Amino acid sequence: MKRAWIVVVVIGLLAAAWAMWPRSGPELRSSLVAAAAPADAAGFALVRPGTVPQFPRDHGPHDEYQTEWWYYTGNLQSESGEHFGYQLTFFRRALTPPGQRADRTSAWATDQVYMAHFALTDVAGGKHAAFEKLARGAGGVAGAQAEPFRVWLEDWSVTDEGILETAVETAAGVAPYRKPPERLVAAAGDVRLDLQLTDAKGPVLQGDRGYSQKGEAATNASIYYSLTHMAATGTVTVRGKTFAVSGLGWMDHEYSTSALGSDQAGWDWFSIQLDNDRELMVFQLRRADGSVDEFSNGTLVAADGSTQRLGPGDFSLQPTGKWRSPRTGAEYPSGWRLEIPAAELTLTIAPHLADQEMNVSYTYWEGAVSVGGTMGTQMVSGNGYVELTGYAGSMQGQF
Repeated sequence: MKRAWIVVVVIGLLAAAWAMWPRSGPELRSSLVAAAAPADAAGFALVRPGTVPQFPRDHGPHDEYQTEWWYYTGNLQSESGEHFGYQLTFFRRALTPPGQRADRTSAWATDQVYMAHFALTDVAGGKHAAFEKLARGAGGVAGAQAEPFRVWLEDWSVTDEGILETAVETAAGVAPYRKPPERLVAAAGDVRLDLQLTDAKGPVLQGDRGYSQKGEAATNASIYYSLTHMAATGTVTVRGKTFAVSGLGWMDHEYSTSALGSDQAGWDWFSIQLDNDRELMVFQLRRADGSVDEFSNGTLVAADGSTQRLGPGDFSLQPTGKWRSPRTGAEYPSGWRLEIPAAELTLTIAPHLADQEMNVSYTYWEGAVSVGGTMGTQMVSGNGYVELTGYAGSMQGQF
C-alpha cells in the first residue's frame, strides 16, 4: 500500500550516482545518500481508477511504472517452540520513462535498479537483524519476471516452484486462481532463511479491485494486491543453529508512479493473521499535524477468501505504549488496540520484540507482532507484521 514512497529514498538516487558503478556495500550506499535528488515522474504510466490486475501476468514487473515492490513477511515457529519473524522485500525503480529509454545492446545496460531488505526477528535470542542490498537490474544480478515468477537480487530470491493453477470452470462455478508455491531464500552473515510458501486463498485485491488511492488526485494511487494466507515451511539458521520451522506468510505486491501528498508525513501499516482463518490489513496515513488522513483504509478477509473493504471510519487504531530507539532517538508507538465495530472485532497488538527498527539506507520500524482479542463472542489470537514510517523524520523530507 505504501512502500512506493519509501523506495524513492534510496534507489531513485542511482540516476545521480550512475558513474559510481561497480561500487557496492557501504561505499555505494554512502555515495547514493550524498547524491540525493528528487526523481522526475513525467513520462511514466499513472495508475487510474478501473485498472484491475490480471494473473499470472501482473505478478511480474511493470517497467512502465516508476516504482514497484514485492513484500514478504511472516511469523514462524520451530519444532522446539522458538518464534521467528521474517521480512524479505524487493524494490524496483525505473530511472527513465519508457519513451526515453535508449536501445542499448550491452548486457549491463539497464534503466532499472533494485534494492532488497532482509530481516529476521529471533524472539528467543532477543535480537532483530536487518540487511540491505542494492544493484542494477542488469547482467543477471537483479531483476524480476512474470512467468515463471521470479524476483531476485544476487543470492536473495523468490521463485515459483510449482505448476500454475488458473481459474477453471467446475460444477460449483469458477475455481479461484491460486499462485504456485514459491521458494524464498536469503542469507546474510550468520542468518539464513529458506522457505516454501503455498498460497491458500488467492490474491486479495486491495482498495477498489486493486486500485488503492492514497491522495486527492485520482492518480495518487497504486495497484495493490496481497496473498494473505501462505502456509510456510522450511528452515531458519541463526545463533549457529538451523531450525525446522512452519507458520504463515503474507505477500504484498504494489506498483505505481506516485508519492506522498504535501501534508502526509508517514504511515502505520498492519497485516494480521488470526487463528479463525481470517486476515486483516489496515493502514493509517498520518498527516504532518498528527491527524489521520481520509485515505487510510483496509480489508478484512473471511475464511472463504471473500473480503470486506474498510474505510477510515470503519476501524479505530489506538497506541497503548511507546518505544524509543537507542540508536536514532526516534519514538515509535509500541502496542495498539484495534477495533472494527461492524465485524465485532477487538484486538490487542504487541510487538514480539520492542526493538525491530530497520537501520538501513533510511530508518523505519518493521516487525513481528502477536495478536489477541475477540470476534463476536469468540476468543481469537494470531500474529502479524507492522510497519511504521515517518517517526525518525518525516518521509516528506526524503523526496
